[in-house]
Amino acid sequence: MTDGTPPGGSEERGGATPAEGGGDSDTNGSQLSHRRERLSAFLDREGLDAVWFGKPNSFAWLTGGSNVVDRDADVGVAAAGYHREKGFVVVTTNIEADRLADEEVPAAFEVESTPWYESSLSSAVADATPGDGAADFDVPGLDSLDASRLRRPLSAGDIERYRALGRDVATALERVAVELQPDDTESEVASGLRVALSARGIEAPVVLVGGAERAQSYRHYTPSRAELGGYALLSVTAERGGRYASATRTVAFDNAPEWLDDRHHKAMRVEATALAATVRASGGSGGSANDSGSDDGNGDAGDVFDAIADAYDHLGEPGEWRSHHQGGAAGFAGREWVATPDGDERVDTPMAYAYNPTVRGAKSEDTVLVTGDGLEVLTRTGEWPTRTVSSRRGEVTIERHAVRRLGGE
Repeated sequence: MTDGTPPGGSEERGGATPAEGGGDSDTNGSQLSHRRERLSAFLDREGLDAVWFGKPNSFAWLTGGSNVVDRDADVGVAAAGYHREKGFVVVTTNIEADRLADEEVPAAFEVESTPWYESSLSSAVADATPGDGAADFDVPGLDSLDASRLRRPLSAGDIERYRALGRDVATALERVAVELQPDDTESEVASGLRVALSARGIEAPVVLVGGAERAQSYRHYTPSRAELGGYALLSVTAERGGRYASATRTVAFDNAPEWLDDRHHKAMRVEATALAATVRASGGSGGSANDSGSDDGNGDAGDVFDAIADAYDHLGEPGEWRSHHQGGAAGFAGREWVATPDGDERVDTPMAYAYNPTVRGAKSEDTVLVTGDGLEVLTRTGEWPTRTVSSRRGEVTIERHAVRRLGGE
């Protein structure tokens, strides 16, 4: 098996050091070894010679860098691959090659370019594939690849970057939230959230702000010009270095509805139940899957959903789950999978999970790391009020972010 290091090169970049939001420095050394091991096992298992990633989240997973120029495009300007002969490779056009080599990918990647006017990215990847291959985008002659399975579970390097991302997302979200006034508009608040996240090198594919009226009417409260009124829900799904973190915070003003705390508490308990079910489904022993892809867990995403539905019933909110999806595994996508009644996705650890139960105008959501050692809330600062809640069966007790009162109190 080739070690993925080009002749005369090393896994340490001799030039610019990749930065968070571009290339991740943890792709050097152990992180690349982790990716190499996982992809080598995949090639052996599938009888392939090469695997390619052109979609931005999987490109970031493999390289730590970004292949995005046009944010509306499903596929970036380069594809990163691993194959038996050359190891790590990036294929792109002559427009992008120098920039990617200098700023986005580790030196372990051989960057190959084609003239922009001679070949499409898919054709260039096909030409660069020795033998049989697979790709996460349409490439003539190559198998179709669902990269999500390869991105799970998380590596040690992924977890450390996730912790930093979670803290920064929570900090940005909470700093905007504590400054709110009832006459602020949803769109103004959304703009503030985007700026606060961007200042930390974080993209914001999802920013939702719902004031008292619209948060009760819609589960996806896309920002409008309406004023917040009595209370507000602020929800984000944010990305940096390919990793995604989701969180929601609730603020209440003097004229907040009396039912808000009760419904929010129910949502927190459903969330705690989902996390407890995740631990059970994973086997609760530090990992339901190893890097070779074996399945050691005791349950799947459908089992997690069953626990969620049961929690809603127990709390006097039967069928409430029908109004909004409940979240699921996070990672190198906003949700790698969503818990559904018939979901058969494997429940991995160590892995990030973002459940987002809603109860008629209330919502509880954070990104939580599940490992064999327990639960760790990633999107937290320690500066927001919390409340201890237990799961439906009582096997998990966890601090959840409570409604924060602003104004007269």
